[in-house]
Amino acid sequence: QVQLVESGGGLVQAGGSLRLSCAAAGGTFSAYNMGWFRQAPGKERGIVAAINWGGDNTYYADSVKGRFTISRTNAKNTVYLQMNNLKPEDTAVYYCAAKVGYYSTAATTYPYWGQGTQVTVSS
Repeated sequence: QVQLVESGGGLVQAGGSLRLSCAAAGGTFSAYNMGWFRQAPGKERGIVAAINWGGDNTYYADSVKGRFTISRTNAKNTVYLQMNNLKPEDTAVYYCAAKVGYYSTAATTYPYWGQGTQVTVSS
């Protein structure tokens, strides 16, 4: 079983950048497909980006395409989310999640979750 810990959240002005990290412990990190999700107050948790175990297949929500980049370093058991040109509507708690098996963008298919990190974008 893998444990996930996110870091890198914070308060930033619109147009700024943040880099989120998610460190994994336990299990074989390179076997996991990884996803970043976010949840704003009063809204459902939704996919932001996902990356397959090998790092050669990625997915982005339409709202973040061209601004966010997901990547992973299997040797460091870490997945990243580089967020550029942040907008107030990006404000949310960001979670990383892990799953084995087929590649997926559905939150319900991910059994392992971090505790989340708050991202707040001021206008």
